[in-house]
Amino acid sequence: MRKNIMTLLVGLAFAYGLLFVTGYDWFLKGLSVIYLTGHNTAFLDDYKHFDNRKVKSANIAQPWARHRNYNQTKSPASLEAYHKATKTVAFLVIQNDSVLHEKYYNGYSSVSKSNSFSVVKSMVSALLGKAIMDGHVKSLDQKVKDFVPELQGPYADQVTLGDLSSMASGMQWDEKYYNPFSVTAAAYFVEDITQLIIDQPINIEPGQAFRYKSGATQLLGIALTRAIQKELSTYLSESFWQPMGAEQDALWELDSQASGMEKAYCCFASNARDFARFGKLYKDHGKWQGEVLLDSSFVATSVKPRFEASPEYGYGWWLETYKGHRVYMERGHLGQYIIVFPDLDLITVRLGELKGKSLEGKPYTEDIYIYMDAALEMAGHVTKN
Repeated sequence: MRKNIMTLLVGLAFAYGLLFVTGYDWFLKGLSVIYLTGHNTAFLDDYKHFDNRKVKSANIAQPWARHRNYNQTKSPASLEAYHKATKTVAFLVIQNDSVLHEKYYNGYSSVSKSNSFSVVKSMVSALLGKAIMDGHVKSLDQKVKDFVPELQGPYADQVTLGDLSSMASGMQWDEKYYNPFSVTAAAYFVEDITQLIIDQPINIEPGQAFRYKSGATQLLGIALTRAIQKELSTYLSESFWQPMGAEQDALWELDSQASGMEKAYCCFASNARDFARFGKLYKDHGKWQGEVLLDSSFVATSVKPRFEASPEYGYGWWLETYKGHRVYMERGHLGQYIIVFPDLDLITVRLGELKGKSLEGKPYTEDIYIYMDAALEMAGHVTKN
């Protein structure tokens, strides 16, 4: 028995040392935060295990108005069963800028924070538009190397900020969420995410095609931080969160200590009501209560496909045409969605722990279509088949 214990301890010590020698020491953080807590990927409350930077709410909050028919439409039993099966924690429908329906599950409420994962990519794209408005960035076509001269790879001189926002970066990147040793997993746990990103070369000609890569948004965040000479959290708060009247402070995960870099590709924790505000901002062409927060031409460009072969993506926003209606949305891992029907003045937010299954011939998982149908039905719109 003693010999077996010693063998085990030596083996563990060897494995521990090997992780450090090979540069995979970040895996230990992943092991403690994810796998030893019973998860196999990131989860809604995992922001509590990381350092965060506060995104300050408005001094004078602007609560959403209640619709005259607030919560009078009962959720269909099939939708409630689906919410239960997919572990929904929040479902919100906003019509004409008024909350028509909202329901929370599993102990969550209207003020509960939840990790939104890649939803923040749309926010970072908005920060790019704001940086152009403010004169920190020339245009979508400005080269990334103007701000990140240490960028590597044979095409590093060519990639633009717009290429990063539209997922046409040409970056070397393996977008795998369930592989604990992938670069995507490393980005979640490393203490220096900037160096990790710099180590990913631009090895394919950028600007040619849509290829979804979280590293592209992180590189965009690094470039913006240097362009604006502010922390992303501060710029987001000053540019959007406060002017839009956010009711609650949000939290943005960092790569290390309080002085670290925001995980620009993910990890923004807030609540369903405040998440909906970016949907309203884009629905209203960049205006909030009559004030221009984002140039309308940038908004229009953002919600149109850049590439004909990939009509599902613009600049930081996912796109669809559903039952005769134009739709754009923010999407996050595990099924975090802010879905906008601009022609119907309709926004729906869903937060939860599981997403639906893939559908053959469809660009999105089944849950998105279920939530869109629910919002359309609750809002009383007759839809086309």
